[in-house]
Amino acid sequence: MERCLELIRSGEQTRNARLSSSLEYLVEEPEFTDVIQNVTVPAGRSVRLACSVKNLGSYKVAWMHFEQSAILTVHNHVITRNPRVSVTHDKHRTWFLHISDVREEDRGRYMCQINTVTAKTQFGYLHVVVPPTIDDSLSSSDVIVREGANVTLTCRANGSPKPTIKWKRDDNSKISISKGHTVSEWEGEVLEMARISRLDMGAYLCIASNGVPPTVSKRVKVSVDFPPMLWIPHQLVGAPLAYNVTLECFTEAHPTSLNYWTRDDGHMIHESSKYHMENTVGQPAYKTHMRLLIRHITSEDYGTYKCVAKNPRGESDGTIRLYTSSPPTTTPDPRAVTVPPPSRPPRRDTPLTDKGTKYQSNLNEIDKGKQKTDEGGGKTHLNWVGAPQVTDHADWRRSSLFVLLSIIIPLYF
Repeated sequence: MERCLELIRSGEQTRNARLSSSLEYLVEEPEFTDVIQNVTVPAGRSVRLACSVKNLGSYKVAWMHFEQSAILTVHNHVITRNPRVSVTHDKHRTWFLHISDVREEDRGRYMCQINTVTAKTQFGYLHVVVPPTIDDSLSSSDVIVREGANVTLTCRANGSPKPTIKWKRDDNSKISISKGHTVSEWEGEVLEMARISRLDMGAYLCIASNGVPPTVSKRVKVSVDFPPMLWIPHQLVGAPLAYNVTLECFTEAHPTSLNYWTRDDGHMIHESSKYHMENTVGQPAYKTHMRLLIRHITSEDYGTYKCVAKNPRGESDGTIRLYTSSPPTTTPDPRAVTVPPPSRPPRRDTPLTDKGTKYQSNLNEIDKGKQKTDEGGGKTHLNWVGAPQVTDHADWRRSSLFVLLSIIIPLYF
């Protein structure tokens, strides 16, 4: 009897085992229903990766960072200690991995895994883009060089993707790479300029971009030092007694020069009721227009005057001779500017600009003036201050004829 009972029990166990095995065979294994989408996100933003699974049953879904070999989440639990990571479930079949305040180190492959006997996995890639930043420690700062030296400017930038660097001048003028080679802009981290001149002085912009806004730039100021140079438009100036006269010099210097006037005996001229001095900064700023106004000329005022410019790189000076001349004896052309009487205030010139003067960056203009004097038969034609110019007999006859006509013509009308 007992033997029979044992056989019955054994048969039931065998039948139950077969039934359980059959049921397990009938249950479908979990599968992924969609791929994990690759995502590109700027640093600092938040991102969400989705993993969809069907027939999950009692199995679990886990998220991992493949490159870091780090388990991030399992089912509804966060495993990593990274507070920026979290996981959610839509109560259906999709598991979401959330990363807030994304950083550059978060980039890489993310793996969604199902813990079946043979684990099932799929991957999605997270691209993290970072706007460019300029590394000041590896980039050039403002530089001061002597004229004729070579200059190298460097600009390094970080970002993802790797930024490209280009150089431009702040005023959009061309960059002089070498003699005869100029460009509107230069691409590359290093900008080299050979035999730099005062014309190359100014601000240069290093611009870094990688397609991720914003584009950034760094301003590098290049200062070119050189000793003063002088240009004197009129080395001989004639003016009558009791008139006012203005003497002029043009200078170029960097650093800015100390500019002043002296008499032929070396004594410096100071501001007074007799003298008024004015220095007008030109464009570019290394140019200066020096003016010396002499009021109510007396015989003691005639002679040699010297304009002087000094800076740490050197000094330069030039002379102007003021001589006496007679007042005009002819009736001036009504269109001409007449000499103001001593009681009137002196005429003030307009501010210095490149367009309003023939101000040049060299001293050849003085030689040109001498050549014109030689071509005129050795005679230097000089104007009184503000007076019409009478240079020869033909001009005298034309002026006399004008006076005669101005008297006769009204008699017929």
